[in-house]
Formats: sequence, structure tokens, C-alpha cells
Amino acid sequence: MTRGFAPDLAPCYARIQWIRQGNRVYRLEEETAGDWWEVEALLDTCFAPGRTALSSYRLRDGVPTVASLCHVLRDEDGTLAAAIRYWPVRVAGQPVLLLGPVAVHPTRQGEGLGGLLIHETLAEARRIGWLRVLLVGDAPYYGRFGFRKLEHVVMPPPTNPDRVLGFELVPGAWEGVAGLVEKAI
Repeated sequence: MTRGFAPDLAPCYARIQWIRQGNRVYRLEEETAGDWWEVEALLDTCFAPGRTALSSYRLRDGVPTVASLCHVLRDEDGTLAAAIRYWPVRVAGQPVLLLGPVAVHPTRQGEGLGGLLIHETLAEARRIGWLRVLLVGDAPYYGRFGFRKLEHVVMPPPTNPDRVLGFELVPGAWEGVAGLVEKAI
């Protein structure tokens, strides 16, 4: 088994959608187990070397991704331009999607690819029945997609509470959901 994917969840043939973004065309598709190393290399390029020591990674360790929401964007030549992943977690016993990481290759930043991935995958998450999404990130950036600070949801330390953000796929989905974010088992 490839780390991060359960064999029965990793699609052999991903759904493909062609999207025009600016003057480029990108292929949006579900990430497959075969993409894993290339996506990891992109994450290494985009984030600090200690990224896997963050609390969000401890929640992901040993837990399969929500494969149907993990997507990659490739240009017309097949070069990986961006990727997004989702993981299941729990808050007060309730299922929650943990968004992240989302990464855009440095040569493609500023083209709106991160936003495109976020919009497309949130719509898909709503379509398949998820209620709420959580992430640890920059409030001004993610606020434009509708994410808001979660006052009563606590990520394991050392997470800055101002960076714990939530999004409701269904109105009221975060109401009454409070407590420590826990690993989905």
C-alpha cells in the first residue's frame, strides 16, 4: 500500500476535466497512488522542511486520504502545477474534512490555481455529502473562500488558534461542534 492511500480508495482511472485558467489549459483529475511521489516533491518545494512535524500531519499519519477529493492540476504537457488533499478527522465525534495541504508550483503561483482547486473540491465535497471542512491556514487568504475562525475547535499543539478555520458545506454545520480535533480511525 502506498502511504496515504488505501488500495480500495485509490482510483485506477481518474475523472478528468479540462479547465481554462487565463491563457493556459489544465487537466483537473483525482490524484492516484501513482501521483504520490510527484505530489510529495511539490509539497517539499512549496513548504518548509519541517512541514511533516506540524500537528495537522500527526492527524493524517496512518489515515487514508479522502481520495475522491484529492486532486491534481496538470498543464497540457502533463506537468504537475498544483495539488490539494483532504483527510478525515473528528471533532466531538463528528466527521470533519481536514483540507490540506494545497500547493501550487512556484512557477505557477498567481494564476489562481489554488483557488480553482479549493472551489472545485469544496463543491465536490458538498455533492458527496460532507457537512464541514477544517484547515489550519492564513485567515485573509482562506476567508475569501468563506472560511472563518473556529472559536471552539482546538487543533493539537503547537497550533496557533487564530489559524484554525472552518467552512460550512451545509448552513449551520459547525453549530454545536466544539472540542479537540482528533484523528479519524
